[in-house]
Amino acid sequence: MAFALGRSSSTAILASRSLSSPSPTHFVPLLSLTPAHGNGKKSFGSIRIQGKKERPLVQCNVAAEINTVEQAANLSKESQRPVYPFAAIVGQDEMKLCLLLNVIDPKIGGVMIMGDRGTGKSTTVRSMVDLLPEIRVVFGDPYNSDPEDPESMGIEVRESLGKGEELSVVMTKINMVDLPLGATEDRVCGTIDIEKALTEGVKAFEPGLLAKANRGNPEEGELRPQLLDRFGMHAQVGTVRDAELRVKIVEERARFDQNPKEFRESYNAEQEKLQQQISSARTSLSSVQIDHDLKVKISKVCAELNVDGLRGDIVTNRAAKALAALKGRDKVGAEDIATVIPNCLRHRLRKDPLESIDSGLLVIEKFYEVFS
Repeated sequence: MAFALGRSSSTAILASRSLSSPSPTHFVPLLSLTPAHGNGKKSFGSIRIQGKKERPLVQCNVAAEINTVEQAANLSKESQRPVYPFAAIVGQDEMKLCLLLNVIDPKIGGVMIMGDRGTGKSTTVRSMVDLLPEIRVVFGDPYNSDPEDPESMGIEVRESLGKGEELSVVMTKINMVDLPLGATEDRVCGTIDIEKALTEGVKAFEPGLLAKANRGNPEEGELRPQLLDRFGMHAQVGTVRDAELRVKIVEERARFDQNPKEFRESYNAEQEKLQQQISSARTSLSSVQIDHDLKVKISKVCAELNVDGLRGDIVTNRAAKALAALKGRDKVGAEDIATVIPNCLRHRLRKDPLESIDSGLLVIEKFYEVFS
């Protein structure tokens, strides 16, 4: 499972195994709200549920009229299904920390999450949406263009801006794209809009899922070292073995399924505290310092572990600073480095088929050897 959050991205991207079943009866629900115009008012034209090979299974019109951009945004928010609160997730501290650090500093480069089935990997990633800050985007643009950054805009939006037209702007949550492993190249990257070419005689590009995300690696499972190295951090997720914790997880999930709204409200205070903590950390990140001596020791650990390239050094420095900011400190300590360095280097080590020890433990051993 991969989670990537681009520097200027308006979309978090999640690669999932859950939609890759070859069953002929399996379908992927795809909710598409398309702006339409009529009688001077904007409305959402139709909802399509698409099945295998993009065949529409259900299509129905939506009669709701929308007079303003704000109403459109509110309707979109109301249509989203409830998400399990991040603060309610029991255990899995390593995975949660990696995700939080990437929200504080997206330049860390995303998280590769690997572990047992049914351990809350997808649930945890989706729950991050509630903690991410809202962003300003151009209304109706499939690329979720930043109205202040022409470089990130789609062609049509850029042309409108060049003509001096005023751009309609809305505040929106960062989208979560659940990407099936069997997704075709054109579904992921985009393709030529054939319908527009045939009806209007003009070339047009239909953006894919990655166009919305700007960047992100949807690979998961056993990856080549060259691909693994592209991810900033690696989180290893295991099944909870403690019986009491397992019972608590089951009970909490039952409460959520029975009444999602009430369950989410019970965690509002903790969610808001986390949001404030993240916001404060993002603000103070640029002022966090790390001593030269600690930088040298980080690089020494990487060198003695035979880590190829310099990405390991860079990511470890970034993650340690993000952790210090999360804790409300302006200086990185050795304990911050000890916390993040296994997640930054574990997936960058050369694999030895005869080695029985976990890669993360090798990193920790080398850390204490160098830092002692």
